[in-house]
Amino acid sequence: MTILPSIDLRGGQVVRLKQGDYQRQLTYAVDPFQTAAAFAAAGAQWMHLVDLDGAQQGRPVQTDLIARLAASTKLNVQVGGGVRESRDIDRLLDAGAARVVVGTRAMEDWKWFSDLAHDQRYAGKIVLALDARDGMVAMRAWTSDSGKKATDVAAAVRAWPLAAILYTDVARDGMMQGPNFLQTRRLAESTDVPVIASGGVGTLDHVLQLLALPVWGAIIGRSLYEGKVDLAEAIRIARS
Repeated sequence: MTILPSIDLRGGQVVRLKQGDYQRQLTYAVDPFQTAAAFAAAGAQWMHLVDLDGAQQGRPVQTDLIARLAASTKLNVQVGGGVRESRDIDRLLDAGAARVVVGTRAMEDWKWFSDLAHDQRYAGKIVLALDARDGMVAMRAWTSDSGKKATDVAAAVRAWPLAAILYTDVARDGMMQGPNFLQTRRLAESTDVPVIASGGVGTLDHVLQLLALPVWGAIIGRSLYEGKVDLAEAIRIARS
């Protein structure tokens, strides 16, 4: 299993939102460039970046900062937040992203997303974000419900040339109380696309429990900044 340490950016600062709520922001007094360097030093191969301003405004906002972060490290970079157009994807790929995460626009315009996912230019570069609340996919920075079951969407893209599905349980995100292991397993078993589990990893035991699931990777954020999880040890466990 691959560990993807996460940096959530808002106004250029490293933050975390509890359950995706912009009114429940935790701001960390850390430099994003030093943080990225620390991820690499701990043995990470990937880094997950979230443009929270972009997610809120519906368009990437911090692309210049993301480009500088990507250039500052040899880590593979996965980026999400506010991606609604193919030009947004092109800009982020040009900025150094290896993968770009698409969520809301996929749910709102399935034909657009299908055409995008099957475009050879983007093969292996698009990650479908399925952010779920009670098993239903949420959209627009988690403020609205798509009316679609996450497992049904994952099954529909089973054979698509996507890089991954990023599955987040909204209720668990930023809470460090553990991922939704049952729903994550159900989703991973419903598709052939590699699944990345996100939301709730707060201990090394949670990493161990994720190892028992058919997932490709796991994102860890808040617990790293608050000293609950040692990244190097989490990576060692995940590789075992």
